[in-house]
Amino acid sequence: MIGDLHCHTRLSDGSLGIEEIIAFAVKKGLGTIAITDHDCLAGTVRGKVIGARHGLQVIPGVELSSTFEEADKNVHILCYLPDFPDMLEGLCKRNSQARKRASHFMMLQVAKRYNIPTEFIAKCATGSTNLYKKHIMQALIECGYADCFNGELYKELFTKNGENSILITPKYESTKSVIDAVHEAGGIAVLAHPYLTGCEEYIDDFIKIGIDGIEVNHPSANEEQQEVLRKKASKAKILVTGGSDFHGLYNEYKVSLGDYTTSDDELHALLTYKSKQKRLQKKLAQNAEAQAEA
Repeated sequence: MIGDLHCHTRLSDGSLGIEEIIAFAVKKGLGTIAITDHDCLAGTVRGKVIGARHGLQVIPGVELSSTFEEADKNVHILCYLPDFPDMLEGLCKRNSQARKRASHFMMLQVAKRYNIPTEFIAKCATGSTNLYKKHIMQALIECGYADCFNGELYKELFTKNGENSILITPKYESTKSVIDAVHEAGGIAVLAHPYLTGCEEYIDDFIKIGIDGIEVNHPSANEEQQEVLRKKASKAKILVTGGSDFHGLYNEYKVSLGDYTTSDDELHALLTYKSKQKRLQKKLAQNAEAQAEA
């Protein structure tokens, strides 16, 4: 039942389609995956149906963008198992619009600097719900200006405050409002890859505003860092998850599907989390009622 709970498809910034990811997961012997496209729920139902045909459990999910204003950082929140996913559509749309505005500016800058038609750059994002940095890099690679996705040119173009940077960071809704939206939709809110976004020192703040778990097992965190995150989660009595953050050709790291996973016990805790929370809330309500009557 071991699962990779962080996978991206072509609908966001992955290079593989839903069917291809599911076939790959089955081939690798995974029992569970979660499709967590950026600010996009379009693949969840289809993934669940196709997964069932192959004996693979596909957990509905989405990776939501947010802005943690206190530190001026973009923080990603993984939402799992929303009861009312339609309630997140408005948030996803607003996030996507913010990303499109930023991506359009970066595309124009690259087209101007390297004499690449904007139509060609946009074509590299065919099938996606948005234009991502890796699509821009694909255009540069295909036109001979770069030979890899994450090399020197990528760092030059997309490093914040770099001398030749074209990076525009979108302004998203606050992290608290995104966590609240996940809960309103009946979902579970997990802090994604804190070391990748550089927000690990603010985990206590995220716990205070309602985070349900932390993504611990991720390629951006070494063993020592994972242990730090695990202890934080244990102390706060919140969930632990893991996933490869798989993007196929566009991977940030040299990683394959299933290289970073959520253990059986951690997966069981995630799948039973909402029912346990409901029982706890019911018990607290009964205790409060009993005290009021006493």
